[in-house]
Amino acid sequence: MSTPIHRTSTRQSAAGLTSAQQRREGGRTGNTSARSTEHALLAMQSRAGNRATTAAVQRARDTGRDPARGTERDGAAENGGASAGAKKNYRDRIAALLDRFKKNLEPIDTFIKGFQTPTNAAFTQQAAVSANEGLKHSTAASGTSAASGNLLTEAAGTVVSGMDAYKNMKDAKKHETGANHHTAKKKAKTKGADAVVGAANSGSYSAAIAKEVTKVQKAADAAVASEASGIASASIGAIKGMRSAFRVGGAATKYRQIKKLGDPNVVQAGSLARLNESREQAGWAAAEAYVALDAYWAHDGPERLELVSEAIDAAWDAMGEARDAAETLQHAERDVEKLSTVQGYAKKKQLTKMGKETVSGGGESTKAAAGIVTAVAAGTVGLASNPVGWGLAGAGAGLVLGVTMYKALRAATKRYEEVHHPERWAPKGETPAEAASRKESLKHALKFWKKVSQGERQAMAREIYALAAGPDISGSGSTTAEMRESARSLLIALKSGPAKHKLEPEAWVETLNDPARTGAWIQEIAEQLASG
Repeated sequence: MSTPIHRTSTRQSAAGLTSAQQRREGGRTGNTSARSTEHALLAMQSRAGNRATTAAVQRARDTGRDPARGTERDGAAENGGASAGAKKNYRDRIAALLDRFKKNLEPIDTFIKGFQTPTNAAFTQQAAVSANEGLKHSTAASGTSAASGNLLTEAAGTVVSGMDAYKNMKDAKKHETGANHHTAKKKAKTKGADAVVGAANSGSYSAAIAKEVTKVQKAADAAVASEASGIASASIGAIKGMRSAFRVGGAATKYRQIKKLGDPNVVQAGSLARLNESREQAGWAAAEAYVALDAYWAHDGPERLELVSEAIDAAWDAMGEARDAAETLQHAERDVEKLSTVQGYAKKKQLTKMGKETVSGGGESTKAAAGIVTAVAAGTVGLASNPVGWGLAGAGAGLVLGVTMYKALRAATKRYEEVHHPERWAPKGETPAEAASRKESLKHALKFWKKVSQGERQAMAREIYALAAGPDISGSGSTTAEMRESARSLLIALKSGPAKHKLEPEAWVETLNDPARTGAWIQEIAEQLASG
């Protein structure tokens, strides 16, 4: 892991050649002091992007050489008879390697989109205003590096999304109904759309590379390339903005459906009142049984012992019924509190998704507007830039970067809590893992390629399932019928109802009461909490 960052190529990069040429030109003109800072910044951006990309590639290769993975490969090779299983295992390893490669590139991609590209736009504007050919070439070289980094990340993501979509389509066909079918089908649609958008975005970045290369080479068709790049950027920005709008609509629909369920404390008030009345009646019956027992103790007839024995049995039974009624009421009250908590969490998740998608979609729409301005400028006044295009590009990049940084910070916080406080969201009845030290937890938090496996969302999914499941599921036997109906209504609001699972209501209820499908149900609920 330490070698790739120190490697240097024997070939000079385009940015290095451009910088050298600019230094020679600056020496001839005697004006190097005014432009050296700009050239140095652009050259530094190009070199930093190239070196970081090389490091990401090397990290992905090192993952493929992991001894633990090597053992797995050796084991698969020894089982030569299972050709289908070996092919599947091979595909899974390729998909995992590409996914790790993509996630290693994502921080670089974030830097390029949030800093390098807007900076290039600013310098392009300055170069156009000042007619500085040297600065134009430097920004073009830096832009080529930026677009190449974007293209590499997007292409890897497109391949991973395509493989995931194919795998989930096969899983959806394998599981014709139920939670597994719905989860796989939804993922197949999402990943398929990701692959299509990624392919279109790759084409946009290819057009951006062509635009910058024509500027570097001072090609005659530079204006045409710039116009084509602007149109491509505007188109993909519009597509992404529209997709975010659909996601906002989906999250809003879920939010309204959950809100229609009402406050569980109000909805379950009648049920709790009936349980409380049953508890009071059972208490009175127990008290009456003890009064009768005292009366039989005072009886002097020959049947005294027989009457006392019967009174003791009656009092014991009455006390048991009173205890059961009290426990049922307490359990129902706890369930109402749990249902209120999970409903509030589900609404909060949808509101958060609406906010993130709105900001992200606004950023993509702004970038689309910037692309239109670029295309118009290229088609009317050649390659001249203007402050409007620069401002729109910077604003759009800022919005998208803000959402990306928020997601990254939230994910890092969750990874930290997962290992530093494993008892917080551990499943009930299971011994939580040993808590990691602060240092180890921070290291784990920085592993941006890892997903959270034991977090709040997973814990809330388990709570919802426990409330909606049938009596055959451990921990759900004491749940009242009214509470189960409310929890199942929440599942329907989360788009996990019978229709989504291609099941009749009775068959859908049976799957909730099947211990073998517990894992699939919890995964399904967790996915639906996060999606719109």
